[in-house]
Amino acid sequence: MSVSIFDSFLTTNDIIDVFDDAAVLQAMLRFEQALAGAQAAEGIIPRRAAETIGRHCDIAAYDVDAIIVASRRAGSMAIPLVKALTQAVAADDKAAATHVHWGSTSQDVIDTGMVLATRQALQCIDTALLRLARRLLELARQYPDTPVLARTLMQPAQVTSLGFKLAGWAAPLVRARRRIHAAAEQALQVQLGGAVGTLAVMGDKGPAVLRRVADELGLKTPPAAWHTQRDEWVRLGLEVAVLAGSLGKIATDLSLMSQGEIAELAEPSGAGRGGSSAMPHKRNPVSCMTALAAAGRVPQKAAALLANMGQQHERGLGNWQAELAEWPGLFISTHGALAALCEAMDGLAVDPARMQANIDALQGLVYAEAVSIHLASAIGKPEAHKLMESLTRKALDQGAQLSEVVCQAVQDDPQLAGKVELPALRALFDPRVANASATRLARGQIDALLAELG
Repeated sequence: MSVSIFDSFLTTNDIIDVFDDAAVLQAMLRFEQALAGAQAAEGIIPRRAAETIGRHCDIAAYDVDAIIVASRRAGSMAIPLVKALTQAVAADDKAAATHVHWGSTSQDVIDTGMVLATRQALQCIDTALLRLARRLLELARQYPDTPVLARTLMQPAQVTSLGFKLAGWAAPLVRARRRIHAAAEQALQVQLGGAVGTLAVMGDKGPAVLRRVADELGLKTPPAAWHTQRDEWVRLGLEVAVLAGSLGKIATDLSLMSQGEIAELAEPSGAGRGGSSAMPHKRNPVSCMTALAAAGRVPQKAAALLANMGQQHERGLGNWQAELAEWPGLFISTHGALAALCEAMDGLAVDPARMQANIDALQGLVYAEAVSIHLASAIGKPEAHKLMESLTRKALDQGAQLSEVVCQAVQDDPQLAGKVELPALRALFDPRVANASATRLARGQIDALLAELG
């Protein structure tokens, strides 16, 4: 598979190589080799023929570009590939050539080749996913109780802990890894059914050949051909798409926290990274940019998989081909987003002082709910709510800290002064008191997530 310059900009060479044209065709030839070997073991074709076929299952011996061009006219990548393989085998042993691709069909070759490529792509994704999840949890352990603003509807809300936020980023990744593994266990199965999925040409030996091919390729043996039953396969693709969505969430939050006016987090810097030729003061979050751009392309690919599940009868017309065209991009984009965020998190700059400054700049208003609940125990909820509304307006009007305004109001009111202890009231404006619950939750979540990752 060749990708455009803009595709390659958003991903990695490792995942591009997995779906490279020659790599996918080589995977298809691995199927042909396994098929011939299995049929020989079951006495369907001569062992010598299987050995001859196997010797010619090296894509380096073929003109990949010519096969791709021919496939456009043939309507299938497998047809010119099998033709080229048959010609090569015939030049070696004409009798053996009659046994190439025996009892199989084009979709068997292509689907199994894509399963083999996908297995390798999943290994790339799992390696990066494990690295990113562990790094996030490592950072969460480093900053379990560091106060930071939680924001809702894009506005400052209350104080949480950075560890809790980071654990919240990691948790969907751990869940995604678990679910991708489960989906892959079901979906990574050999495709072998012959013309209409019944293995008719191989007769009663068909199931045994199927099992042998699966064992040789290290794939699951399906109960039947899944030529147009794409549920397990599409479910795997959708789990990868959900992972991409979670990566987009992390990139969104990180980019917002990296804005110059916020400056709580920052991607690693260095020569040639994230600069601006016209504005040298900028520190562009290029990893977030890459992750967001890559993840932003995935929903359309996932939708295409779903849209093309309604395949006709025993062999789809156009919809299977559309699925094949979309499938690699789903993995290429997701791995690109993973790689970008791994790079960002490996060198992430954390500024706890700026986090505290952003909290302090809000004049203590982020503690208003906790204070209101505390006062409600003394004067009742309606009165406490009414009082806090008045005091927060006063703090805003005077540009004062809410803590001073509230404490002064308690001191000036004999009824309140007798019921509310000032030290306990002042403690509510301590950010580490405010984020104590978040810290406790973070520690428990971090331990559980690390235990699952192993």
